Amino acid sequence: MIAVVQRCSSGRVCVSGEEVGALGARGGLLVLLGVEVGDASAQAQRMAEKLCKLRIFDDAAGKMNLAVSDVGGSILLISQFTLAGDCSGGNRPSFITAQRPEAAEPLIHEVVQHIVQAAIPVATGRFRTTMEVSMVNDGPVTLIVRVA
Repeated sequence: MIAVVQRCSSGRVCVSGEEVGALGARGGLLVLLGVEVGDASAQAQRMAEKLCKLRIFDDAAGKMNLAVSDVGGSILLISQFTLAGDCSGGNRPSFITAQRPEAAEPLIHEVVQHIVQAAIPVATGRFRTTMEVSMVNDGPVTLIVRVA
């Protein structure tokens, strides 16, 4: 499972012009999440734990030492199968390692449920739709997180 995690002051996702998810007023994490072949519940749980505990918000001394819950932030999680794209063989990406949608969607939902259980507000995009994502990256801080 792979994620692009961005610390944001604001973020939203729209489908056909309708907002379907957004970060709360205090900002938080915009997470683009890709599920790969071989991923299972164990990876969903580890990814959720990593997202909830990732210390990338500034403390009083200006050091990245606080998690999203410490700053009263939220998570906007958006499925993104293209993260599993492999461009090493040419100019057109191969998606052989991307999990099939019918297997990926339940794992995305598992990640969301683990975040909910951690009492962190979470919003999502809409699986298998064309989405428009906008955000203001704070920092900028952007990380690639992979769990196996």
